[in-house]
Amino acid sequence: MARPILALAGGVGGAKLAHGLAQVLPPDDLAVVVNTGDDETFHGLHVSPDLDTVMYTLAGLVDTDKGWGVVGDTFNALAMLRKYDASAWFGLGDRDLATHIQRTQLMDDGWTLTEVTQALGTKLGVQHAIVPMSDDPVRTVAVTDEGELPFQAYFVRRHCEPKLCELRFEGAETAQPSPGFHDALERARALIICPSNPFLSIQPILALKGVKGRIEDLSVPKIAVSPIVGGRAIKGPAAKILHELGREASCVEIAREYRGLCDTLVIDDVDRNRADEIERLGIRAQITGTVMTTDADRAALARHILSLVDVDPPH
Repeated sequence: MARPILALAGGVGGAKLAHGLAQVLPPDDLAVVVNTGDDETFHGLHVSPDLDTVMYTLAGLVDTDKGWGVVGDTFNALAMLRKYDASAWFGLGDRDLATHIQRTQLMDDGWTLTEVTQALGTKLGVQHAIVPMSDDPVRTVAVTDEGELPFQAYFVRRHCEPKLCELRFEGAETAQPSPGFHDALERARALIICPSNPFLSIQPILALKGVKGRIEDLSVPKIAVSPIVGGRAIKGPAAKILHELGREASCVEIAREYRGLCDTLVIDDVDRNRADEIERLGIRAQITGTVMTTDADRAALARHILSLVDVDPPH
Protein backbone atom coordinates (compact mmCIF):
# COMPACT_ATOMS: atom_id res chain seq x y z
CA MET A 1 0.00 0.00 0.00
CA ALA A 2 1.33 3.43 -0.99
CA ARG A 3 2.51 5.83 1.68
CA PRO A 4 0.89 9.12 0.73
CA ILE A 5 1.99 12.70 0.99
CA LEU A 6 -0.27 14.26 3.63
CA ALA A 7 -1.24 17.84 2.83
CA LEU A 8 -3.15 20.04 5.27
CA ALA A 9 -5.22 22.64 3.47
CA GLY A 10 -8.02 25.16 3.56
CA GLY A 11 -8.98 28.24 1.60
CA VAL A 12 -7.74 29.42 -1.77
CA GLY A 13 -3.99 29.13 -1.13
CA GLY A 14 -4.37 25.61 0.19
CA ALA A 15 -6.52 24.61 -2.77
CA LYS A 16 -3.96 25.97 -5.24
CA LEU A 17 -1.08 23.97 -3.81
CA ALA A 18 -3.31 20.89 -3.46
CA HIS A 19 -4.00 21.23 -7.19
CA GLY A 20 -0.28 21.55 -7.89
CA LEU A 21 0.42 18.39 -5.92
CA ALA A 22 -2.41 16.60 -7.70
CA GLN A 23 -0.89 17.57 -11.05
CA VAL A 24 2.39 15.81 -10.28
CA LEU A 25 1.45 12.95 -7.93
CA PRO A 26 -0.58 9.82 -8.71
CA PRO A 27 -3.90 9.60 -6.83
CA ASP A 28 -2.66 6.98 -4.35
CA ASP A 29 0.30 9.19 -3.40
CA LEU A 30 -1.66 12.16 -2.04
CA ALA A 31 -4.20 12.78 0.72
CA VAL A 32 -5.46 16.35 1.11
CA VAL A 33 -6.92 16.84 4.58
CA VAL A 34 -9.18 19.89 4.66
CA ASN A 35 -10.44 22.19 7.40
CA THR A 36 -14.13 21.82 8.26
CA GLY A 37 -14.23 24.37 11.08
CA ASP A 38 -15.93 26.83 8.75
CA ASP A 39 -18.77 24.44 7.84
CA GLU A 40 -22.17 26.02 8.44
CA THR A 41 -25.86 25.46 7.81
CA PHE A 42 -27.54 27.83 5.36
CA HIS A 43 -31.16 27.44 4.26
CA GLY A 44 -31.21 24.04 5.94
CA LEU A 45 -28.21 22.85 3.92
CA HIS A 46 -24.81 21.63 5.17
CA VAL A 47 -22.23 23.87 3.48
CA SER A 48 -18.53 22.93 3.57
CA PRO A 49 -16.74 25.92 2.00
CA ASP A 50 -13.13 24.71 2.29
CA LEU A 51 -13.92 21.17 1.15
CA ASP A 52 -15.79 22.56 -1.83
CA THR A 53 -13.06 25.03 -2.76
CA VAL A 54 -10.52 22.19 -2.86
CA MET A 55 -12.95 19.91 -4.72
CA TYR A 56 -13.91 22.49 -7.34
CA THR A 57 -10.26 23.42 -7.81
CA LEU A 58 -9.13 19.84 -8.37
CA ALA A 59 -12.13 19.26 -10.65
CA GLY A 60 -11.27 22.29 -12.80
CA LEU A 61 -14.60 23.94 -11.95
CA VAL A 62 -13.52 26.70 -9.58
CA ASP A 63 -14.13 30.36 -10.34
CA THR A 64 -10.48 31.40 -10.63
CA ASP A 65 -11.29 35.11 -10.33
CA LYS A 66 -12.78 34.64 -6.87
CA GLY A 67 -10.83 31.49 -5.95
CA TRP A 68 -14.02 29.79 -4.75
CA GLY A 69 -17.42 28.80 -6.09
CA VAL A 70 -18.22 27.36 -9.51
CA VAL A 71 -17.06 29.21 -12.62
CA GLY A 72 -19.89 30.79 -14.57
CA ASP A 73 -22.41 30.17 -11.80
CA THR A 74 -25.65 32.13 -11.57
CA PHE A 75 -27.39 33.32 -8.42
CA ASN A 76 -31.09 33.12 -9.29
CA ALA A 77 -32.02 31.07 -6.22
CA LEU A 78 -30.34 33.60 -3.96
CA ALA A 79 -32.17 36.46 -5.68
CA MET A 80 -35.48 34.64 -5.17
CA LEU A 81 -34.67 34.07 -1.50
CA ARG A 82 -34.15 37.81 -1.11
CA LYS A 83 -37.64 38.38 -2.56
CA TYR A 84 -38.90 36.30 0.34
CA ASP A 85 -36.87 38.51 2.71
CA ALA A 86 -34.73 35.49 3.60
CA SER A 87 -31.25 36.10 4.97
CA ALA A 88 -29.11 35.60 1.88
CA TRP A 89 -25.77 37.24 2.63
CA PHE A 90 -23.78 34.04 2.05
CA GLY A 91 -23.18 33.74 -1.69
CA LEU A 92 -24.44 30.35 -2.85
CA GLY A 93 -24.57 29.97 -6.61
CA ASP A 94 -27.19 27.83 -8.32
CA ARG A 95 -24.77 25.06 -9.35
CA ASP A 96 -23.05 25.30 -5.96
CA LEU A 97 -26.43 24.80 -4.28
CA ALA A 98 -26.72 21.42 -5.97
CA THR A 99 -23.59 20.30 -4.11
CA HIS A 100 -25.02 21.34 -0.76
CA ILE A 101 -28.43 19.80 -1.48
CA GLN A 102 -26.81 16.47 -2.37
CA ARG A 103 -24.44 16.61 0.62
CA THR A 104 -27.29 17.33 3.03
CA GLN A 105 -29.52 14.61 1.60
CA LEU A 106 -26.78 11.99 1.84
CA MET A 107 -25.85 13.02 5.39
CA ASP A 108 -29.53 12.90 6.36
CA ASP A 109 -29.49 9.35 4.99
CA GLY A 110 -26.68 8.48 7.41
CA TRP A 111 -23.59 9.01 5.27
CA THR A 112 -20.53 10.46 6.99
CA LEU A 113 -18.94 13.66 5.72
CA THR A 114 -15.98 11.54 4.56
CA GLU A 115 -18.25 9.30 2.49
CA VAL A 116 -20.13 12.23 1.02
CA THR A 117 -16.94 14.10 0.13
CA GLN A 118 -15.53 11.09 -1.69
CA ALA A 119 -18.79 10.51 -3.57
CA LEU A 120 -19.14 14.13 -4.67
CA GLY A 121 -15.51 14.35 -5.77
CA THR A 122 -15.75 11.12 -7.76
CA LYS A 123 -18.81 12.41 -9.64
CA LEU A 124 -16.83 15.53 -10.56
CA GLY A 125 -13.88 13.48 -11.80
CA VAL A 126 -11.55 14.11 -8.85
CA GLN A 127 -9.21 11.15 -8.45
CA HIS A 128 -7.10 12.31 -5.51
CA ALA A 129 -8.31 11.90 -1.93
CA ILE A 130 -9.98 14.96 -0.44
CA VAL A 131 -10.47 14.18 3.24
CA PRO A 132 -12.44 16.21 5.80
CA MET A 133 -10.42 16.73 8.96
CA SER A 134 -13.20 15.12 11.02
CA ASP A 135 -16.61 13.55 10.59
CA ASP A 136 -17.55 15.12 13.92
CA PRO A 137 -18.82 18.72 13.98
CA VAL A 138 -16.24 21.39 14.80
CA ARG A 139 -17.18 25.05 14.50
CA THR A 140 -14.77 27.98 14.48
CA VAL A 141 -15.90 30.92 16.58
CA ALA A 142 -14.25 34.32 16.22
CA VAL A 143 -13.87 36.16 19.52
CA THR A 144 -13.75 39.82 18.49
CA ASP A 145 -13.88 43.27 20.02
CA GLU A 146 -17.59 43.17 19.20
CA GLY A 147 -18.18 39.84 20.90
CA GLU A 148 -18.29 36.27 19.63
CA LEU A 149 -19.24 35.66 16.01
CA PRO A 150 -19.81 32.39 14.14
CA PHE A 151 -17.00 32.05 11.65
CA GLN A 152 -18.96 32.78 8.47
CA ALA A 153 -20.62 35.81 10.06
CA TYR A 154 -17.13 37.13 10.87
CA PHE A 155 -15.50 36.12 7.59
CA VAL A 156 -18.19 36.72 4.99
CA ARG A 157 -20.92 38.89 6.47
CA ARG A 158 -18.55 41.23 8.31
CA HIS A 159 -15.58 40.83 5.91
CA CYS A 160 -13.24 40.24 8.90
CA GLU A 161 -13.75 43.87 9.96
CA PRO A 162 -14.08 43.32 13.74
CA LYS A 163 -10.74 43.06 15.52
CA LEU A 164 -9.94 39.42 16.20
CA CYS A 165 -8.92 38.68 19.79
CA GLU A 166 -8.85 34.89 19.68
CA LEU A 167 -10.41 31.85 18.03
CA ARG A 168 -12.36 29.03 19.63
CA PHE A 169 -13.01 25.68 17.96
CA GLU A 170 -16.21 24.34 19.43
CA GLY A 171 -16.27 20.56 19.53
CA ALA A 172 -12.57 20.12 18.76
CA GLU A 173 -11.74 18.81 22.22
CA THR A 174 -13.83 15.67 21.57
CA ALA A 175 -13.84 15.48 17.76
CA GLN A 176 -11.82 12.62 16.31
CA PRO A 177 -9.73 12.85 13.14
CA SER A 178 -11.66 11.36 10.24
CA PRO A 179 -10.71 7.80 9.25
CA GLY A 180 -8.85 9.11 6.19
CA PHE A 181 -6.95 11.64 8.28
CA HIS A 182 -6.07 9.03 10.89
CA ASP A 183 -4.85 6.67 8.18
CA ALA A 184 -2.78 9.38 6.49
CA LEU A 185 -1.15 10.30 9.80
CA GLU A 186 -0.25 6.65 10.30
CA ARG A 187 1.18 6.08 6.82
CA ALA A 188 2.40 9.50 5.61
CA ARG A 189 5.85 9.64 4.07
CA ALA A 190 5.83 13.44 4.36
CA LEU A 191 3.66 16.25 5.71
CA ILE A 192 2.99 19.45 3.79
CA ILE A 193 1.23 22.39 5.42
CA CYS A 194 -0.16 24.34 2.48
CA PRO A 195 -0.04 28.16 2.31
CA SER A 196 -3.42 28.41 3.99
CA ASN A 197 -4.35 30.89 6.69
CA PRO A 198 -2.59 29.40 9.75
CA PHE A 199 -5.30 30.63 12.12
CA LEU A 200 -8.52 30.11 10.18
CA SER A 201 -7.62 27.02 8.15
CA ILE A 202 -4.79 25.14 9.89
CA GLN A 203 -5.46 25.77 13.59
CA PRO A 204 -8.86 24.03 13.47
CA ILE A 205 -7.14 20.90 12.14
CA LEU A 206 -4.46 21.08 14.82
CA ALA A 207 -7.14 21.60 17.50
CA LEU A 208 -8.60 18.13 16.93
CA LYS A 209 -8.04 15.73 19.78
CA GLY A 210 -4.45 14.45 19.68
CA VAL A 211 -3.60 15.79 16.23
CA LYS A 212 -1.02 18.41 17.14
CA GLY A 213 0.97 15.94 19.23
CA ARG A 214 0.82 13.31 16.50
CA ILE A 215 2.17 15.78 13.95
CA GLU A 216 4.93 16.90 16.31
CA ASP A 217 5.90 13.24 16.75
CA LEU A 218 5.95 12.40 13.05
CA SER A 219 9.40 11.20 12.02
CA VAL A 220 8.97 12.14 8.36
CA PRO A 221 9.90 15.33 6.49
CA LYS A 222 7.50 18.11 7.50
CA ILE A 223 7.32 21.15 5.24
CA ALA A 224 5.19 24.28 5.54
CA VAL A 225 4.72 26.98 2.91
CA SER A 226 4.40 30.56 4.13
CA PRO A 227 1.15 32.29 3.14
CA ILE A 228 2.81 35.64 3.91
CA VAL A 229 4.90 37.07 1.08
CA GLY A 230 6.68 40.38 1.50
CA GLY A 231 4.69 41.18 4.63
CA ARG A 232 1.33 40.60 2.96
CA ALA A 233 -1.09 37.73 2.53
CA ILE A 234 -1.59 36.66 -1.08
CA LYS A 235 -5.32 36.37 -0.35
CA GLY A 236 -7.37 36.69 2.81
CA PRO A 237 -6.87 38.26 6.25
CA ALA A 238 -3.79 36.42 7.55
CA ALA A 239 -1.69 39.60 7.73
CA LYS A 240 -4.51 41.55 9.39
CA ILE A 241 -4.98 38.83 11.98
CA LEU A 242 -1.26 38.70 12.76
CA HIS A 243 -1.25 42.47 13.39
CA GLU A 244 -4.37 42.25 15.57
CA LEU A 245 -2.75 39.53 17.65
CA GLY A 246 0.24 41.80 18.21
CA ARG A 247 2.55 39.93 15.86
CA GLU A 248 4.52 40.87 12.79
CA ALA A 249 3.02 39.96 9.41
CA SER A 250 6.01 38.06 8.05
CA CYS A 251 7.27 34.64 7.09
CA VAL A 252 9.27 34.67 10.34
CA GLU A 253 6.04 34.79 12.35
CA ILE A 254 4.72 31.89 10.27
CA ALA A 255 7.86 29.98 11.27
CA ARG A 256 7.16 30.77 14.92
CA GLU A 257 3.55 29.64 14.51
CA TYR A 258 4.63 26.30 13.05
CA ARG A 259 7.62 25.71 15.30
CA GLY A 260 7.64 22.02 16.23
CA LEU A 261 5.21 21.21 13.44
CA CYS A 262 7.57 21.59 10.50
CA ASP A 263 11.30 21.24 9.96
CA THR A 264 11.36 23.27 6.71
CA LEU A 265 9.56 26.49 5.79
CA VAL A 266 9.31 27.42 2.13
CA ILE A 267 9.39 31.18 1.65
CA ASP A 268 9.19 33.39 -1.40
CA ASP A 269 12.19 34.93 -3.15
CA VAL A 270 11.21 38.40 -1.93
CA ASP A 271 11.71 37.23 1.67
CA ARG A 272 15.18 35.74 1.22
CA ASN A 273 16.60 38.34 3.63
CA ARG A 274 14.53 36.76 6.46
CA ALA A 275 15.93 33.25 5.95
CA ASP A 276 18.57 33.57 8.67
CA GLU A 277 15.94 34.53 11.25
CA ILE A 278 13.95 31.43 10.37
CA GLU A 279 17.04 29.24 10.61
CA ARG A 280 17.74 30.62 14.09
CA LEU A 281 14.36 29.25 15.15
CA GLY A 282 15.61 25.78 14.27
CA ILE A 283 13.65 25.60 11.03
CA ARG A 284 15.31 25.19 7.65
CA ALA A 285 14.38 27.99 5.22
CA GLN A 286 13.90 27.12 1.56
CA ILE A 287 13.60 29.94 -0.96
CA THR A 288 11.65 29.72 -4.21
CA GLY A 289 8.77 31.39 -6.02
CA THR A 290 5.61 30.70 -4.01
CA VAL A 291 3.06 32.93 -5.75
CA MET A 292 0.80 30.64 -7.78
CA THR A 293 -0.78 32.58 -10.65
CA THR A 294 -1.05 29.75 -13.17
CA ASP A 295 -1.47 25.98 -13.12
CA ALA A 296 2.20 25.75 -14.13
CA ASP A 297 3.15 27.84 -11.06
CA ARG A 298 1.25 25.42 -8.85
CA ALA A 299 2.95 22.38 -10.34
CA ALA A 300 6.38 24.03 -10.14
CA LEU A 301 5.96 24.81 -6.44
CA ALA A 302 4.70 21.28 -5.81
CA ARG A 303 7.74 19.79 -7.56
CA HIS A 304 10.08 22.01 -5.53
CA ILE A 305 8.46 20.92 -2.27
CA LEU A 306 8.51 17.26 -3.25
CA SER A 307 12.21 17.52 -4.11
CA LEU A 308 12.79 18.46 -0.46
CA VAL A 309 11.34 15.15 0.70
CA ASP A 310 13.26 13.05 -1.84
CA VAL A 311 10.08 12.40 -3.81
CA ASP A 312 10.63 12.22 -7.55
CA PRO A 313 7.32 13.31 -9.11
CA PRO A 314 6.47 12.42 -12.69
CA HIS A 315 7.17 15.13 -15.27
